[in-house]
Formats: sequence, C-alpha cells, structure tokens
Amino acid sequence: MLLNDAINKFTYHLTITNKSKETIKSYTSDLTAFEHFLEWKYNCAVYLSDVTMVDIDDYLYELKKKKLSSASRSRQIYTFRSFWSYLYKNKFCEWNIAMSIEPIKIQRTERTFLSSEEAHALINAIEHPLIKTVVQTLFYTGLRISECLNLKVKDVDIENKVIHIINGKGSKNRDIPINVNLLSILKNYVETYKCSIKSNYFFATEKSGSLSAPYVNRVLNDTAHTLGWKKHVSAHILRHSFASNLIKNGVNLVYVQKLLGHSNLKVTSIYTHANMDDLNKCINVL
Repeated sequence: MLLNDAINKFTYHLTITNKSKETIKSYTSDLTAFEHFLEWKYNCAVYLSDVTMVDIDDYLYELKKKKLSSASRSRQIYTFRSFWSYLYKNKFCEWNIAMSIEPIKIQRTERTFLSSEEAHALINAIEHPLIKTVVQTLFYTGLRISECLNLKVKDVDIENKVIHIINGKGSKNRDIPINVNLLSILKNYVETYKCSIKSNYFFATEKSGSLSAPYVNRVLNDTAHTLGWKKHVSAHILRHSFASNLIKNGVNLVYVQKLLGHSNLKVTSIYTHANMDDLNKCINVL
C-alpha cells in the first residue's frame, strides 16, 4: 500500500469517527508534509511498508534544521503515533514503528497574557466594529478563535444568556454563560449590525458571509503595535487572558477548566501565573 493511500484511509477514519475539522486538518497536513519529504528523499512514491524509524528521525531532524519549535515537532510525534496506531490495529502494517519515537523535551515558558486593564485598552483601540465585538467575545468567554468564528446564529442564545459550543476541540460540546458585560454588547451587535447580514454564521462580514481567523489576528497585532506594545497579541492570547484573570480573581480552577473545555486539569493549570506580589501575599500568610 502506498503511503498516500494509507493517509487517505486514516483521514477517512478521522472523519467517520467525528474528529473535529481542526484535528483532521492538522493530522492530514502533518502526514502530507512527511510524505512529500520522503518523496524528495527517495525521489519516488513511497510504500507504507518501506517507511522506517530512520525516515521519521530524518524528518524530525529536518524540521529542527528549519527551526520549527519543539512544541510543533512534538505535535508531529503525536500525529505519527495516532496514524500508526490506527494502521496497526487495522492490520495495514506489521509493526507500529511510531511507538519507538523518543519524545521531544519541551521547554515550558511563562505564557503571555493581558491584564483586564490591558485587554480593555486593546478593545478600545480597535476601530473595526465587527472585530471589536469578536475580541470582546473572546475575552469574556475564553473561546478558541475557531469556536468563536464557527458559531451559528442559533448557537448564541441571548434570551437565555448562554453560548452553545457545538463540536469544539475533541468534538466536545459545552455551554458558556454570557457575561453580563458581554450581553449588552451582543444585543447591540445583533440589533445594529447582524440583522442586515444574511449568513448562518453569527460573526460575518456582508461581503463573505463569514470571518477568518488570520484577519482577526492581523487586526489584533496591528492594534497592539499602534498602542506601542512589544508583546505579541493574538486571539489565543485573549483565551489565556480570560483564564488567567479568572484564576487571579479567585475562580476555582475546576470551573475554569469547564469553561475552557479542557479534559485535563493539568492543562488548565498553566494559566496560574504568579508574580512577586502574589508570592509575597502567600508567604506572609504564615
């Protein structure tokens, strides 16, 4: 079986098992790039049975030479493990070679986040009314940018003050209560802007009927530069900011986990930033 055929079977498997669009896109992109590397290496189409651990090591080394981050290279390993696990279970290969891949050590760094004051300064500086509403929604809900821009009109229940996330990361559904500050913003958005846009998407431009994540991130970064900030600001930074500010204000970590849609509390714990003032308060409790 050609490696390309195996990738197609795996993609089909991901689709019929209801994996999220982002997961399917990510895994397919990783495996296609690996296939192209092997075709370049051997100057021919590659059969699945011919792929070895050396090929995987060579590919990961090539990614390192291209200065791909350790986190991105580690994600590739998860892709390979999932791919070969599927192939081995379904008897498309004799060995699960991905089990032998050595994990890549990831250097954990303190994540950037915005204080509540910085977030509001950023929001006030955004001139585009649609993008401003999207950014306010991200900051007050902690939604992933994909979740936010994939919201349908029916998913935003203003009357009952809840946002329904359908098929979020890991194909999970969850409900997010609408913050009291965000409620009036969304009501105004629906009454003054959305009512004239014919699109099933809640956030959409009149021209395209949707909104792209790169455009939102570009406006965010440009606005941060306008404010004279050196820190990189993106939609994901707003998600960090949502979680970090909740925890800083004493919200239980388990509640934050539920709001973010994390399956593991350990993942949520990365948002527990501690500065010297916080540490001083802790040490003086004794």
